[in-house]
Amino acid sequence: MMSMLTAFALILTMIYIPSTADAYNWSRTLKKGDKGNDVKELQIRVAGWAADSPSKTYVSVDGQFGAGTEAAVKRFQKAYGLKPTGIVGPETHAKLNALEDADGSTKHFNWNEFYSKDGSKFTGGKVNEQAVKENVRRTMWKLEAMRKKAGERAVTVNSGFRSIKHNKKVGGASNSQHQYGIAADIKIKGYSVSKMFELGKTCGFSGLLTYEAKGFLHVDSRIEYPYGAQSWLWK
Repeated sequence: MMSMLTAFALILTMIYIPSTADAYNWSRTLKKGDKGNDVKELQIRVAGWAADSPSKTYVSVDGQFGAGTEAAVKRFQKAYGLKPTGIVGPETHAKLNALEDADGSTKHFNWNEFYSKDGSKFTGGKVNEQAVKENVRRTMWKLEAMRKKAGERAVTVNSGFRSIKHNKKVGGASNSQHQYGIAADIKIKGYSVSKMFELGKTCGFSGLLTYEAKGFLHVDSRIEYPYGAQSWLWK
């Protein structure tokens, strides 16, 4: 007959959920030449490490581990104290997952920071809620890189996603990238707008607009999405 202690232990085993269940399951070491959904996830996470200096380049999220992805991985590894091999093994997996939050957001950014300010959260935009949320997630990862490059200085999001209604209310452009969740207006503690602008040029952002009077920088990834504004705009 099963003892009460054994029965209790069995129940705990059945209901226990590992604390790392939210972390991405990297099932293999990734390197140049690899393909797959795990490569896509990697590309999303290192997209902000697109360049060392101002450059109109970005990391393609296409699931193909090419030279651009490898270079971005090396920059990420170097920034986080790892040997910059460009090969994504357990140590790099751990660093990537350390920047991931349990709810799918990133370590230093929360979903509510990007909610439309009219209370609609991620609804009412030009793409569906699920698409907006995924687009916001990708923006978060680029901002994580920007924050790291700024010496871990706090990044404040003044405006993230905007519903069509809210965008119209605040006088946004009819095809504002905010309506897709691929844009954010930000401030970095201790940084001027011009300094943020130069930093943003290294993070794979294809849309950069300075608002000196208001003290913030607009960043977006317009060239990566088929949303009708697929040309570089650094202004």
